[in-house]
Amino acid sequence: MTILVTGAAGFVGSHLCEQLLNTSETDVIGIDLDIEGNETKIRNIKQLLKRPKFKLYDIDLLKQDLSGLLKNVDVIYHLAGIPGVRSSFGSDFERYILNNGLVTQKLLEASRNHSITKFIYVSTSSVYGEKVGKVSEDMKTVPLSPYGVTKLTGEQLCHIYHLYFGVPVVILRYFTVYGPRQRPDMAFHRFIKQMLQDKPITVYGNGLQSRDFTYVSDCVQATAAVKDADNVVGETINIGGKERATVLDVISILEELLSKKAKINFVPKATGEPMHTWADISKAENLLNYRPSVLLREGLMNEIIDLTKLYGRKD
Repeated sequence: MTILVTGAAGFVGSHLCEQLLNTSETDVIGIDLDIEGNETKIRNIKQLLKRPKFKLYDIDLLKQDLSGLLKNVDVIYHLAGIPGVRSSFGSDFERYILNNGLVTQKLLEASRNHSITKFIYVSTSSVYGEKVGKVSEDMKTVPLSPYGVTKLTGEQLCHIYHLYFGVPVVILRYFTVYGPRQRPDMAFHRFIKQMLQDKPITVYGNGLQSRDFTYVSDCVQATAAVKDADNVVGETINIGGKERATVLDVISILEELLSKKAKINFVPKATGEPMHTWADISKAENLLNYRPSVLLREGLMNEIIDLTKLYGRKD
């Protein structure tokens, strides 16, 4: 089996490539952009480049002829895109709509002419907007940010290409993934780095916002399972975590694990972010046999270990 992974040098993408290579007889083709000189991406794929069944291509999907790229590909995992809620407002929106919308359409268009068995599109809980209680996949989508709008656009494109051309799409909605290799702009990475360097932590709002935190190994286990799962084509599936917590809860755990008190700098609440997220994962449990297992404390410790190697520790 040959699997194409877009965004392969990213946080989740690099872990997914490793999982796919570890658990099955597969060849993995990784696609990413502007890898050379990007220390974060190079670090993410360092071990992958040693794997004989892994090939990496530095390609701009907006400009590439995608038909040739999909030759002999059986499964597509489409993770590439521009992430981040706060930065999606303002002049950067064009990058979001091009990379999250147009790239997805181009890939779907190319896929309709190839005999792929699954096209797995990775979306986000940001498409839901503000909800109360557990969120199931059939709830109304009301994104609060341009980022969420562009990811929902990708979802709708998937539905259209499945309806009219039979592209075998599966949509996964991730809920706040964390762990080793997490992007530098994401909260846990920022918190741990700032605490390691004895700098103040920046918290948007009052810190009482809660998230359904999903450890990266749980996330990629569920994601990898899609390629072999039955009865998932055309479905949208939440991928949530083992444990929910508030931002202040997380900081308290970090203080214990790092044996130091955090200096917190509270700033106004960020535009476009919901107060709470909570995934109903019963569909993933039924269709993917998904059972998230990593508790928040364990996952945070693993991320601390990873970032201590990267930044060192100031004692």
